[in-house]
Amino acid sequence: MTRDFIHINDFVILVEEADSLTKEVDSCFFDEPLIAIAFYGSGNVDLAVKYGSKQDDFTYTKGLALSFYADEKVEFEHTVSPGKSLKCIVVATSLRNLEHLPNQEGEIFSELLGALVKPKDHYVEGPRFFMTPEMERIVDAFFSNNYTGKTKMMFFRSQITALLSHFFGQLAIQQEESSKPSYKAQLNKARAILLENIDNPPSLTELSKEIGFNTTRLKKEFKAFFGVPVFKYLQNERLDSAHQLISEKKATVQEAAWQVGYDSLSSFSNAFAKKFGYRPSQIK
Repeated sequence: MTRDFIHINDFVILVEEADSLTKEVDSCFFDEPLIAIAFYGSGNVDLAVKYGSKQDDFTYTKGLALSFYADEKVEFEHTVSPGKSLKCIVVATSLRNLEHLPNQEGEIFSELLGALVKPKDHYVEGPRFFMTPEMERIVDAFFSNNYTGKTKMMFFRSQITALLSHFFGQLAIQQEESSKPSYKAQLNKARAILLENIDNPPSLTELSKEIGFNTTRLKKEFKAFFGVPVFKYLQNERLDSAHQLISEKKATVQEAAWQVGYDSLSSFSNAFAKKFGYRPSQIK
């Protein structure tokens, strides 16, 4: 387990990373009441939030952006196990610092995370959603950059600003859409079906029937909800899974391509290079 604290303006940035060949549990607490947003990277660690006699469990965290208020009595418990590693960035600020945040960020927190600014319990969960590909790339960059010293701090500062901008931008869009019919359950079901059949996904017609949509509605609502078209989302997940298999030496390049559903090695390599900026054979 590695845990780094970075101070940027009045934000505290917690960067956590852990891999394990056995099941391990790690718990942490905050020293003071905070409003925070947790961004989970390519790992898929289990999370349990414990406060008093209550407990909230999250068994699928890959790509999750979770906002919350928590005081010193809240325990955050991560269970790391083979295939479920921890890669998490937490951006936090204390309630007393809200009015001191630069660029009117305090006002944005108050407007879009109002329930967290005036909490009614030790732990209050705010909006959460699965990140757009742009947000996922920013989070992944935190764990793959090779910068040091002042350059590293400059990089982190720019990326945190971009990450918060995307988060609040998506949140504003969702709140604008909240008055429209909600298809959240159906769209999350469609997403789950794709992830369960990543190597052999259903067609758009088959997927539409599974969730009770027609194909036009599925394409429109999926893109509005997740930020990308259906099969672009699937492609991103395939390539992320392949990257993890290769980097963790669980598969060769060709084996990884087959496992995530690519029949053509050249097509896989080209798509991989377009997404990550380098070919799968260049992973160290």
